[in-house]
Amino acid sequence: MNVTENKSLEQERKSRKEKLAGSFRLFSLFGFDEGNAGHITVKDPIKEDCFWVNPYNMHFSQIKVSDLVLVNHEGEVVEGDREVNKAGFTIHSRIHKARPDAVAAAHAHSVYGKAWSTLGRYLDPINQEACAFYEDHGLYNNYTGVVHQLDEGERIAKSLGNHKACILQNHGLLTVGGSIEEAIWWFVNMERSCQVQLIAEAAGKPVFISEEDAKHTAAQVGSPEEAKRCFAPLWERIVNAQPDFLN
Repeated sequence: MNVTENKSLEQERKSRKEKLAGSFRLFSLFGFDEGNAGHITVKDPIKEDCFWVNPYNMHFSQIKVSDLVLVNHEGEVVEGDREVNKAGFTIHSRIHKARPDAVAAAHAHSVYGKAWSTLGRYLDPINQEACAFYEDHGLYNNYTGVVHQLDEGERIAKSLGNHKACILQNHGLLTVGGSIEEAIWWFVNMERSCQVQLIAEAAGKPVFISEEDAKHTAAQVGSPEEAKRCFAPLWERIVNAQPDFLN
């Protein structure tokens, strides 16, 4: 590796860590921060068998770049001096291993995601935003408790498949992306989509968008490029409001 390549990778690492820390602040801002549950990870561009994650039992609203922990696929802390959430490692390590294209993954116990997950159903194409997940999310329907076994992490990764998201029955939501921007926007969008469908079904019987139009809309609103565009104003908001996370 030459000096230019190394400098470029160092810059990419810095950018990913900043986006990761900022994403925890955004999750807290949106109320996706219940107790010590939830984790977002991003692969390290230099040590490719490792990923950055939040320290265990640290509130999302307090996380800074300097607090992030680097862990390998065996669960060993490579950088950092804080403990890692065991369930977070179990789920995310298997996802990153099964999906080399998944640079980032996000999971949190958000209210509407948890509520929708209890129904054991896929989201339906009832509005434009929900179409981002049309034929592009999985369903893991085997809740057995806190995920501490690697084989369960592997089953979750299998249920996710090649999709951008997965509903974990009786548990919550999981999203992935080829960038942290994608993984975060898909989570925010999916949580809101769960909220909208719960409200709509409480009021009556939603009208579905046709298969042809749902597929067309999915191509418009479900692309990586669109996710990055939607993440951009969220990033600007958190940088301006809470710049201390960059430390």
